[in-house]
Amino acid sequence: MQYREVYRWGENELAHAGIEESKLDARLLMEHVCGTDRNTLLVHGDREVSQADQKHYEEVIGQRCSHVPLQQITGVQEFMGLEFLVNEHVLIPRQDTECLVEEAMRFLHDGSRILDMCTGSGCILLSLLHYSNGCKGVGVDISREALKVARANAERIMALPRPGVEPIAGGSEDLQFVESDLFSGLSEEKFEMILSNPPYIASSVIPTLMEEVREHEPLLALDGKEDGLFFYRRIIDAAKAYLVKEGRLFFEIGHDQAESVSGLMEDAGFEEVTVVKDLAGLDRVVHGIWMG
Repeated sequence: MQYREVYRWGENELAHAGIEESKLDARLLMEHVCGTDRNTLLVHGDREVSQADQKHYEEVIGQRCSHVPLQQITGVQEFMGLEFLVNEHVLIPRQDTECLVEEAMRFLHDGSRILDMCTGSGCILLSLLHYSNGCKGVGVDISREALKVARANAERIMALPRPGVEPIAGGSEDLQFVESDLFSGLSEEKFEMILSNPPYIASSVIPTLMEEVREHEPLLALDGKEDGLFFYRRIIDAAKAYLVKEGRLFFEIGHDQAESVSGLMEDAGFEEVTVVKDLAGLDRVVHGIWMG
């Protein structure tokens, strides 16, 4: 069959399965299977697709029809202009979270020590390290499988060339990943910056999430317990002992959690607590300073 015909078959299958972005996903899966780009469909739609590629495409279309996330099928997701490995053990990096990284970069200084709590794929910490100089980072997660993904991403991301900057190997002393229930497994090191995108969805809301998230992303990284604030409370309470004087604590939050998380930080003694909106105009980041 021709490339264009195979693509149209995939698009129809996804549309019948209720996949909203059926055209886009069908094309991206074609590119993934055939090693092509968008121009192939536009300019070379009459090229013949090998039987092996057609069979593989039918398989991945079947996965997507079952609402397996596109990124788990392709194994990658772009974030902050970088390509990260993903699988079913980590949350798929989302554009919303770029707001957290971009806000943190406003206050990041060369040589800062950064702690990324609930690191998952490592996308937050590794993006900050990639776009800074001489910073040191620790990523913490309770999931051993998630940390395997983070370490694999470290090997890829920190080896990328940066003008005037020596690559950081994933196992160097400047970058560590620690398996821990929040702060329990950490040393007494202090940090200039602590960031977290913790589980923040209330348990009762999880059954209402779209199937791609509810059935295929790790519950451990989604469930914020009864009111969605469980991990904010724990992190805010413990973070004070791990921040230097005038260190900053940054959170990603749900769109309706700004008042609650800000209040928790202020009650704990954080100053200059600030709420930042994302590109959609929704509250997305809360951060504040610990004066010690």
